[in-house]
Amino acid sequence: MKLCTSRFGRILLLRPFLLSAPALFLILLAGAMPLVAQAISQPEEIEWTWEVRPLHPDPKLPNVLLLGDSITRNYFPQVTRDLKEVANVYLLAASTCVGDPRLPNQITEFAAMENVRFRVVHFNNGMHGWAYTEAQYRDAFPDYLRSLRQTFGSETALVWATTTPVRADATGGATNARVDARNAIANALVKALHIEIDDQHALMLKHQDLHQDSVHFNAEGSALQGDQAAQSIRAALAPTR
Repeated sequence: MKLCTSRFGRILLLRPFLLSAPALFLILLAGAMPLVAQAISQPEEIEWTWEVRPLHPDPKLPNVLLLGDSITRNYFPQVTRDLKEVANVYLLAASTCVGDPRLPNQITEFAAMENVRFRVVHFNNGMHGWAYTEAQYRDAFPDYLRSLRQTFGSETALVWATTTPVRADATGGATNARVDARNAIANALVKALHIEIDDQHALMLKHQDLHQDSVHFNAEGSALQGDQAAQSIRAALAPTR
């Protein structure tokens, strides 16, 4: 490095900095690597979606969406009965879960297809996806919440439903320890955003005798769930003071 003088003033000349071949390779490799690892779908043996809309929605009533999986699908009929003449109730149930990059696209496509404003979205996509770790679930949950806000807007009330307990003979990776861990992750995040919680887990923890299999509840249990979900939706629909 040296100083030279010209008619333009003093110029600082820098000695070229030479990189070794290994160092240059590492820099180029780092530039080629993504800053954030891309999420990868880990599909189950059977993948499905189940969508239900009112046959004749009443334009004078608010629209609400139940977003979830087969647990939600089972209590959807009771919610529809409880909210008759109160709201038009829609359902989007799927085997995709928090952490699966397909889920936000499915939600966006459903909302675009229905093309209605949802006053309330009652949501849980936590019973599937046991191939994802709890760390992956934690990392993906904020994006899940952001996708709901981006799709439905800031005026839509969100109600998080906790994931329900399973029996000891549940397969596919589901255990109550993992359910508890995922609920703790989700509850902390939704509370920080002041999102209401429908504690379906606490409700069904008192009614595990109503399991019809290792994961789902029978008609009586699903009716109890639907009644509580409808109550939480009514509260979310109530005008704020």
